[in-house]
Amino acid sequence: ADPKTGDGAGILIQMPHEFFAEKCSHIKIPLPEKGYYGTGLIFLPQDAKDRVYCKDLFSDIAKRDGQIILGWRSVPTDNSSIGTSAKKTQPIIEQVFIGRGKEINEEIDFERKLYLIRKKVENSVRSSKLNQKSFFYITNLSCRTFSYKGLLMPYQLEKFFTDLNDKELKSSIALVHSRYSTNTFPAWDLSQPFRFLAHNGEINTLRGNINWMRAREGLLKSKFFQNDLKKIFPVIVPGGSDSAAIDNIFELLVLSGRSLAQTMMMLIPSAWQQDTGIDKKLRDFYKYNSCLMEPWDGPAAIAFTDGSRVGAVLDRNGLRPARYIVTKQDTCIMASEVGVLDIKAEDIAVSGRLEPGKMLFVDTIAKRVIDDKELKREISGTAPYGEWIKKNLLELDELPGKVKTKRTGLDITTQLKAFGYSREDLKLIIEPMADKAQEPIGSMGNDTPHAILSKEPQVLFTYFKQLFAQVTNPAIDP
Repeated sequence: ADPKTGDGAGILIQMPHEFFAEKCSHIKIPLPEKGYYGTGLIFLPQDAKDRVYCKDLFSDIAKRDGQIILGWRSVPTDNSSIGTSAKKTQPIIEQVFIGRGKEINEEIDFERKLYLIRKKVENSVRSSKLNQKSFFYITNLSCRTFSYKGLLMPYQLEKFFTDLNDKELKSSIALVHSRYSTNTFPAWDLSQPFRFLAHNGEINTLRGNINWMRAREGLLKSKFFQNDLKKIFPVIVPGGSDSAAIDNIFELLVLSGRSLAQTMMMLIPSAWQQDTGIDKKLRDFYKYNSCLMEPWDGPAAIAFTDGSRVGAVLDRNGLRPARYIVTKQDTCIMASEVGVLDIKAEDIAVSGRLEPGKMLFVDTIAKRVIDDKELKREISGTAPYGEWIKKNLLELDELPGKVKTKRTGLDITTQLKAFGYSREDLKLIIEPMADKAQEPIGSMGNDTPHAILSKEPQVLFTYFKQLFAQVTNPAIDP
């Protein structure tokens, strides 16, 4: 009914310092050197009173954390090409500039401080008495990257944000995405890219991943965040999409001291368990990290960047396409399909596809594409994961005192009935699990009535059902 309102589109780039310096000179904002200020787009409420409240809150929290609000810039937009729904919900878009405090020496420490400020502001706004219809969202707050995004279609992006037509806005990295919403409705704040990544596909294990992360919050420690760590909670913001959730955990792991590639290997590991050809150090890395983080599984292609390095990974089943080319002019292009940009055949040096569990990684500081094997060899060799496993992991097979069980003369059928099991349960579910240690596999269709509606006594776990995503995951998804 509203064909001009998209599901969301955006672009994540390196900090365009020269562009911002020029714009700030016109509005009397004293912008320091690159790395000494942070900035980001802020979606503010349409209501003027709520807008003032949010900006004042932002300033107070930044000041309490020893940072300086340099000023606000009204971001020029043109909504003439966007849809009716997008216009109705369009926030007031401004850009905040935050100066680096004198006590911060390293750029990464400033990035952590900006993350902390953002989380505190988000939590304060969420618990405030703001008008229910008011909308507040921080797209990004960083000294390294900058994001333009909204409830737009890709072609509307450069028309809506007039900054994107300025030739002074430069970046050697661009992460672009057009969202197709599956588990949540389209919204301004759920447009991609997020703070670090863009994600095509979906995470099927999302509820478990979120619950495990929530359970882990009580155990988290960090030498970088120390007592401030609890102020970051909840790590995963409630009500976000699956893509937003994985971005939330990704940024915490990266800002806690892990590299981009290491973090992604933790979240989306390759299928290492049955791979006999895998290097022992790499196997130890995956095994150790599987104790810290469950895989975020599902058909997914994810691209990610910190502003100087950019990479992409495919889920371990390879259920989403990702193709790339490297040109003779040293430009790397990766997308879901071949031919998204018109590149002459004679200019292509390398053409390939991302394989299941493999990573494409470009380092713009080193000015090279780093091979998947080299990358994983380097990361798996950074710590003695094998020794840590040997000292701390206990295998069930190594437990002493295996007791041999004796068969009893009891009638098994009567016992099964007493505990609510059918012959079908025994044959299709229990037998493959007990005899061959396999996952029980059955038909997709299940017409069994809900346990709560049954007049017969039911086994406890029949009252629980697994939730599946709203779209299908075919084995081949060209």
